[in-house]
Amino acid sequence: MSPIARVCTRLVAGLVFAASLGDLGSVATADPFNPVTIESDLIYAKVGDVSLKLDLARPSSGTGPFPGLLVIHGGAWRAGNKADMGSLIADAAQHGYIAISPQYRFCPKETFPTQVYDVKAVVRWLRSHAKEYHLDVDHIGAMGFSAGGHLALMLGVAGPSDGLEGSVPSDAPSSRVQAVVNYFGPTDLTANDIPEVTMPLLNDFLGGPLADKLEVAKKASPLTMVTKDDPPILTFQGTKDPLVPHSQAIKLAEAQTRAGVAGRVELMLGSGHGWSGPNLVHTMLMTYEFMDRYLKPRSRDAISP
Repeated sequence: MSPIARVCTRLVAGLVFAASLGDLGSVATADPFNPVTIESDLIYAKVGDVSLKLDLARPSSGTGPFPGLLVIHGGAWRAGNKADMGSLIADAAQHGYIAISPQYRFCPKETFPTQVYDVKAVVRWLRSHAKEYHLDVDHIGAMGFSAGGHLALMLGVAGPSDGLEGSVPSDAPSSRVQAVVNYFGPTDLTANDIPEVTMPLLNDFLGGPLADKLEVAKKASPLTMVTKDDPPILTFQGTKDPLVPHSQAIKLAEAQTRAGVAGRVELMLGSGHGWSGPNLVHTMLMTYEFMDRYLKPRSRDAISP
């Protein structure tokens, strides 16, 4: 890893995991009357000698069916740990979700589209275990932070015809999701306003310099795949983000508007690549409100348009 890339990785880790996730404990609702069950290191796929694992949280009681929710960690597609989302998936389980935090393979060893293949495999794994976990297979959402937000978006917009499923049997369950919440994930990897500090990270994800990988970057950009059949998308983006300019969120909002895709963008004025305190509490509450609206039919029916 080059010195510049090492500096960028440390910056990403500090911004994403300290700023945006440091206060998740204040959002969690540890309710002893609403216990959850945690299962760690479940294998969802094997690639050669590598076992890919996930952590799962679910309501300890009730017969469901419960909606599913993938919570995808960030780290510039090259760092982070599924355990970082532990308090969040536990909280989601208390809100009535089968919540999963997956491991995925990292660049620069593994480049795009490996990470998309992995998170799509997680959705298929969840659907294949629907009976065991009392899952509502028709209502699965995805949310993520930074690079995880990008991968959540790819789950929402990349369909079977986009060639990003990986090698799967023809009778495999669908990898589509029904709602997406994107926390400051990039949407257009070809943009000319990507900050210099982000470029080494992006180059490693794409497998080479952006100038040499423009077609790959287009295929890796959620913006290029927005269509009318996509699920609702909610994006939170700071206006002083040093890694992902807020123009990325605005472009996505414009694409959703053109295609007629439901959702919205919330700009966090003055916030950077993540936030904490009351802003984090607010965005998490809005996340659950959004997910409940589209993933819990009874909640949706109770909310006026």
